[in-house]
Amino acid sequence: MLKQTAKKLAIATTATVALSAGMASAQQACTNYTVADGDTLATIAITAYGTSNYQQIFNANRNIVSNPNDLEPGLVLVMPCEDGSLPDGRTAQEVIAAEENRFQNTRRSNAYEPPIRLVTGNGWAPFTDESLNGGGFMTRIATTSLHRAGNSRDYSVSFVDDWGAHLSTLLPLGAFDVSVAWTMPDCTNRSYEWSEETTTRCTQFYATVPVYDTVRGFYTLPESPYVTATTFAEFEGATICRMDGWSMIDLEEQGLNADNVNVVRPTTARECLDAVLNGTADAASFEVQLAADTMSEMGLTQNDLVENPFVSTLSSLAFLVHRTNPFGRQYVAMMNKGLNEMRESGEWYAIISDTLREHNDRMNAN
Repeated sequence: MLKQTAKKLAIATTATVALSAGMASAQQACTNYTVADGDTLATIAITAYGTSNYQQIFNANRNIVSNPNDLEPGLVLVMPCEDGSLPDGRTAQEVIAAEENRFQNTRRSNAYEPPIRLVTGNGWAPFTDESLNGGGFMTRIATTSLHRAGNSRDYSVSFVDDWGAHLSTLLPLGAFDVSVAWTMPDCTNRSYEWSEETTTRCTQFYATVPVYDTVRGFYTLPESPYVTATTFAEFEGATICRMDGWSMIDLEEQGLNADNVNVVRPTTARECLDAVLNGTADAASFEVQLAADTMSEMGLTQNDLVENPFVSTLSSLAFLVHRTNPFGRQYVAMMNKGLNEMRESGEWYAIISDTLREHNDRMNAN
């Protein structure tokens, strides 16, 4: 215990130094990096890319990193290039083009196999948004999966911005077949009392294999006592901000619920960060890509808000089909086959990095 505490204190000191002054080390984009004692993905990202948004590094190393705040010294990480490509000589665009060329003659649906009706929503760039190529990377992954691994189904994509209606009305009534994309709990975990949200997703929907794992951080004022919290239990009694409509499943899985934390639910990420800045919330907890984007838009730096370097949650996003859909299992099996092939070919990562590049270029231009 003493050794672990000492390590956490060392990480806190390292994070503070990195966030305030930057660290001169060997972290560089487009190469490999060997983790040193005290490193977190956030401190590595700051030095390599000049931002604490480490989701891109996490994506590239998901097979060896399970906790972005607990890296073993000596672990060798692949550091994506500035454009998001991996340092293997091929750009994301080249990988995507090669796969599309390989499957360009795939037979499409006929009259007996009508297009699969996909529904998603706007306002969640780079995940899903009509303004991005293919509707964002989750939408691109969904549609691409239907033309991989022997699949040959056509599809339609609709954007319905009333996200709550997807699961409550549109899928149950059969207006659409698949909704893109939702946090899916571990339905084998009964160690905590399930909320209505968890119960509904586990009992009324079929889910694909996890498509994308998002990291959700805890953002506080630099002087907040929650900066150095090392367990979720230390947030009990705190006021946590998470936007209305966002799932609370990941917090519930860690023992944080309406019985032991106060939850503020504004509409936007900006309002959540404002709540921390003005003291109406102790911490904001949501996805690190959105946090980095929102801080940039607000002109905030690590001197204004910091991410707790020890505590974060992982949420798996999946595509959902209602269990009343007579072809639901078939659609899920099809998409799973395509998703697995896309991971093996590298197309899954290429689509994500290509969309992140597009999104970041747009952010930088504004």
